[in-house]
Amino acid sequence: MRRISAAITTIASAVALAAGTAGPVNAEEQAEPAQGWELAEQIKERVQPPEFPDREFLLTDFGADPTGERISTDAFAAAIDAASERGGTVVVPEGEFLTGAIHLESDVNLHVSTGATVRFSQDPQDYLPAVYTRWEGVELYNYSPFIYAHDVHNVAITGGGTLDGQADEEHWWPWKEESNGQGGVIETEDRDALFEMAEEGVPVEERDFGADSRLRPNFIQFYESSDILVQGVTLTNSPMWMIHPVLSENVTVDSVVLDSPDGPNSDGVNPESSRDVVIKNSVFDNGDDCIAIKSGRNADGRRVNVPSENIVVYDNEMRDGHGGVVIGSEMSGSVHNVFAEDNTMDSPELLRALRIKTNSVRGGTVEHVYFRDNRVPQISDEVIRVNFRYEEGDAGDHTPVVRDINIEDVHSVGGEFALYLRGYERSPISDVTITDSSFADVETPMRLEHVDGLTLNDVTINGEHYDETINQGA
Repeated sequence: MRRISAAITTIASAVALAAGTAGPVNAEEQAEPAQGWELAEQIKERVQPPEFPDREFLLTDFGADPTGERISTDAFAAAIDAASERGGTVVVPEGEFLTGAIHLESDVNLHVSTGATVRFSQDPQDYLPAVYTRWEGVELYNYSPFIYAHDVHNVAITGGGTLDGQADEEHWWPWKEESNGQGGVIETEDRDALFEMAEEGVPVEERDFGADSRLRPNFIQFYESSDILVQGVTLTNSPMWMIHPVLSENVTVDSVVLDSPDGPNSDGVNPESSRDVVIKNSVFDNGDDCIAIKSGRNADGRRVNVPSENIVVYDNEMRDGHGGVVIGSEMSGSVHNVFAEDNTMDSPELLRALRIKTNSVRGGTVEHVYFRDNRVPQISDEVIRVNFRYEEGDAGDHTPVVRDINIEDVHSVGGEFALYLRGYERSPISDVTITDSSFADVETPMRLEHVDGLTLNDVTINGEHYDETINQGA
């Protein structure tokens, strides 16, 4: 399995991956692996979309109903099976198609044509039997994601059409929003039970929530897969996270519209325990984080122990959301090498531009984060926020580490804080460098607690110029 091979990767092969080399490291040939923006360019070059034979399989030839009156789940399955045998493209033509879960296979491009809308059933029974998945950083068996791929390679979702999850105030979202009468919401009982199972080490096969689950499925999830492309489509009305690659590699998200600002937890793209991921040219309008990079939650994240690494985010537009580029909070397997440049983050409903959220229950290490040439014409809360007190706060034995954060040529207007950095005394946020940047019209310039080595080079906050290194205790 891909997860096992990733988990046992040797230090030498990890260095080779980071440097973009294909074989074993030769000390004489590869003494200095690429770092910083040079590494970002190498990641862009080696992350390539899959290719498919020039062979098409028209969905309506397999019995799909283009009026949307009759469910077409079986037609999708038959067309995908046929395409996978020799490789090719399943074409969803103009029209409206109603379906339950779609399960992709290797060597298949699901092409949703311009003028086509795929509407997903609002009946949870259409996402059974339960599949092996990950929910908020914990493995289990649950409803299938609307589009799901497990242990596949060379797979794509493309086209100019629309994927409509049909989540709304009466379907999926109430599980997160409506009271259970006991101080929580409908999903609380299952959520708490899942997290307790993970902490107690219950085998994943026994974490079967099945037909009675109230844990919302993701929209699109690739699990233990590789050579992935999502391009051109519009996703709307998601039950929760929208595009979720897990334990996967060589992933491209390009020119996608992620439109679900009213849905709870409707993150846009969440790479989790995945590597070599490029997210570009896309538009985000979300009810939670636009992009959230993760690596598993608490004991389960440490059990799997695979980081997210080599993530490049560029030329995107972020509108509403809790954060533009976010790391955490499920980051127990650590996160390395995140690059974000030339993005526009512009909305009074966008809370933060760059955010790292963790605590001593999560643990993990975040390092080598690069953030440059991002435009922030308006923002609501903090421009840069790193907080070790998320949710449970300092209530565990797994002290997080955040270090080597590099911010350059970032210019913002508005917000409560320019910099909000709160570490622990035993684990200060370290080596944060901000260069050639300006933060205008913020209510408070900085809140710093336990920060070791905040270097400001030609930085302006509310018109005041800073050129200094700050070490700040409580």
